[in-house]
Amino acid sequence: MEPRAVGVSKQDIREQIWGYMESQNLADFPRPVHHRIPNFKSKKTLLVPTPRLRTGLFNKITPPPGATKDILRKCATSQGVRNYSVPIGLDSRVLVDLVVVGSVAVSEKGWRIGKGEGYADLEYAMMVSMGAVSKETPVATIVHDCQVVDIPEELVEEHDITVDYILTPTRVIATGCKRPQPMGITWFKISLEMMEKIPILRSLRAREQQAGKDVTLQGEHQHLPEAGRQQTVPLSVGRRPPDTPGPEANSMEAGPGSPPGEGAPLAADVYVGNLPRDARVSDLKRALRELGSVPLRLTWQGPRRRACLHYPDSAAAQQAVSCLQGLRLGTDTLRVALARQQRDK
Repeated sequence: MEPRAVGVSKQDIREQIWGYMESQNLADFPRPVHHRIPNFKSKKTLLVPTPRLRTGLFNKITPPPGATKDILRKCATSQGVRNYSVPIGLDSRVLVDLVVVGSVAVSEKGWRIGKGEGYADLEYAMMVSMGAVSKETPVATIVHDCQVVDIPEELVEEHDITVDYILTPTRVIATGCKRPQPMGITWFKISLEMMEKIPILRSLRAREQQAGKDVTLQGEHQHLPEAGRQQTVPLSVGRRPPDTPGPEANSMEAGPGSPPGEGAPLAADVYVGNLPRDARVSDLKRALRELGSVPLRLTWQGPRRRACLHYPDSAAAQQAVSCLQGLRLGTDTLRVALARQQRDK
């Protein structure tokens, strides 16, 4: 029996699709499929986004002359992108005729849900900014039949891309979606952390700023220090500002049930417990980035097998708790809760 969308949030639908595809062994490598876009094989020559946009926007894969099947298979991997491709930069006059985007779930109306990190939406917006796509450029997604479900329209946000065509093993669906695609980068949705990780995004921002566009980032004005107050340092997971006491010196003596952090936990703090004994802060940092739930600050209490994530407001903390449910480091499933709720237990 194929799943139906019964949840009220995007994460509900993601978990439903991921769980079903794992139980039915439907996806290709890498596995498990949780927190990923399910993979399927393709025999087309593609422009592929640079993984996590670390070194640019696109790469054009060019197999060597006389490539064997084994080499062609490698060309479709991240190693193949490194070994058999050339970068396509912002100044390249490339025109994209068809955008193929991965999906976790999609509806016949064209609403799409990705894995929750926003890279596909960002890649599309960047293509718009560099003139590679226009509102006439069709967008298609390739999914398994079980990934086509009902998605409430109210879940579709302004920056979300929609799809014109859905290809499954048994059907080609023309969605007839009339909702306009995002026509550029929504800068107030871009975090400082994302700007630090994606050099090409910084280049695009400089161009648009020079052109007179509003390029204010998410929370950019929230962290400006006021006169006479100590400055809050944006995310520096695993590091501390100079002259700040380490985890062993902060107020962690309120009892075994208390979450880490300085003073009473706030509504914007998220408690993470049951960390593996050999876990490192870099392990948690990497997992948070992969799930798109990067906090402003992280307080690490590895010896006590716990940490505290500090978000800008209670809504962001609530969203992080929902996204991080079921998160595993190694073989251990972490305990995740709002810090105040954890203290009240």
